[in-house]
Parts: sequence; C-alpha cells; structure tokens
Amino acid sequence: MAEGDLRPVDVEVYRALLDQSGTTTELGARLGMDVGRLGSVLRGLVAKELVSRSSGRPARFTAVAPEVGLGGLVLRRERELERVRALQAELREWQRRKVRDVDPAELLEVVRGGEEISKRAAQLMRSAVDEVRFVDKPPYAQPPSVLHPVERELLGRGVRFRGVYDRSAVELHHLEADLEAGVALGEQARVVADAPLKMILVDGVRCILPLDSTAPDLGTALVVRPCTLLDALGELFESLWKHAMPFAVHTTPELSVVDSRMLTLLTAGLPDRSIAKQLGLSYRTFQRRLRDLMDALGAQTRFQAGLRAAEQGWVPVDLPPAR
Repeated sequence: MAEGDLRPVDVEVYRALLDQSGTTTELGARLGMDVGRLGSVLRGLVAKELVSRSSGRPARFTAVAPEVGLGGLVLRRERELERVRALQAELREWQRRKVRDVDPAELLEVVRGGEEISKRAAQLMRSAVDEVRFVDKPPYAQPPSVLHPVERELLGRGVRFRGVYDRSAVELHHLEADLEAGVALGEQARVVADAPLKMILVDGVRCILPLDSTAPDLGTALVVRPCTLLDALGELFESLWKHAMPFAVHTTPELSVVDSRMLTLLTAGLPDRSIAKQLGLSYRTFQRRLRDLMDALGAQTRFQAGLRAAEQGWVPVDLPPAR
C-alpha cells in the first residue's frame, strides 16, 4: 500500500474523530475496535497529518480539519503523480530511441487463446497512467455483459477512456449494465457503422489487437510495442474518433428513460429489432413508441427526428467534420 493510501478503517477512525476527539480507550469503546489495532491506525493517521496527538497522558487524538488534512494529502498525491508522469515520459522517449536498435521480432508479441488474450488485455489496461483508447467490435474473448472491472477501476483512478464502438458491438453490449455504466463513470463513447478492426491502445505505448479481425472467434492476438505500426494504429483511432457519432443517453424531463435510450440507439443507427431487444420491448411496442416519439418531435422521417431531437438537446451534438 502506498504511503498516502487511506484504507476503509482509516476513514472510519478519522470520521469518528471528526465527531469527537478522544483517547485510544475512549475511541476503541465507541468503535468497538481492539485497542492494539486502533493504536496502529492512529499512528498511521498522525503520520499522514490527518490526526494530531496531545502530549498529555493518556494522549488525546483530534482530527485535523478535512480541508487542511486531506488537502495536504491530495497535494502530496498530485506531486507523486507528476513525478510518475515525468518518469513515464522520460522512459517512453528512451524506449523510442532504443527501438531503432531492437530486433523487429521483439516489437510484436503473439498471444494465443481467448483466456490468455483476456488476461493480457487486462494487464495492459492496468498499466495505464493517462489514457486508454479502444475500438470495440466482435469477436470477443468473453461476452460483453457488464462494464469491464478493469475499466471501472481505472476510471475511478482518473484514467481517461475513449471508445469507438462498431454498430454491431452496440447490439451485443448490455445497454444499462455496460455502455451506460461506462459513460456514467466518465468514458467518452462514439459509434461508427463499420470499424475496420478492434484494438486497445494504452498510453500510446502498447496496443493489443486480433491477428484476424474477420475471424468468428478470438484465437490469436498481437501486442504491438513502440514502432511505426503503433503510431499508425494511434492515427487510425483518431481518424475513427473524429468521424464517429457521440453515444450517450441524455435524460430530460420531457422524455422517459426508455424514450431517451431509444433516441440514442436510433442515432447510433441500430436496426429496429435490435433496438427493441436492447430496450426489452416487443417489436410492436417499439414501433408504437417510435411513432409517438416522432409525433412529439413533429417529424416525418427518422433523419428529421434526429435533427429535431438535437435541436431540443435530447441527443448529444458533436457532428463529424465535412469531408
């Protein structure tokens, strides 16, 4: 555990001292905690400058105000992160200079088997410091039913996620438990009609992608290290991102959650039956709700409905540049 990390027990004790200062014995009685363990926690909090200790006997412990104590902790962590980022930039540049002398065979790693590919992808993502970029399309090593736990973890740490989803991938992901969950935590998502391949780019220094993006299953993948190919994959992602449509469910007082989701999926270009399935509606019910929605927008066509919805602020507007 890093020096600045706060465990749940640290927060529990600190919160108790914010309510009322006390001795180790008094605090142990209030929290129902072993005095020996509590003493260790208090020493850690004093070292982190979150708690002050009186010189009397028995010593009394008092919580430092959160804006002071936690402010100092945040500042120390930010400085630590800056040092890590500076080291990352230094090592990245060193690695790029070394590429010229590396055997080309060492720039590619071959990973075989769905389970091994999943493990390697998770390992690469956990190494992210700044950003994970990905293009999502079938095939999958594991069915995409919920938000990947590594993405949830990294978003919580402040790592940026940008994802371009192939339209077929949107049909396969669970809308609420996966796609919406990621966007709610900060993922930026966009949709394209037909992505040329799938890949995960980590901090611009590693990429994992299938050996064959047209195969029916994910049997072999390549990990690409810094080289011209990696730079090209990064440029490909940025090109796809620039021309993709934003994907996010905007809830508004005027629309129900179901209708908001319907608009999002319509904007993404999903077929009607796929939208009905994602929303858990029968096809007939979906058609009725779609007609009602178009009537509410005063639209005769779906294209017109999309424009009216954008004007109302019911769907995100970030149109790709003209070609």
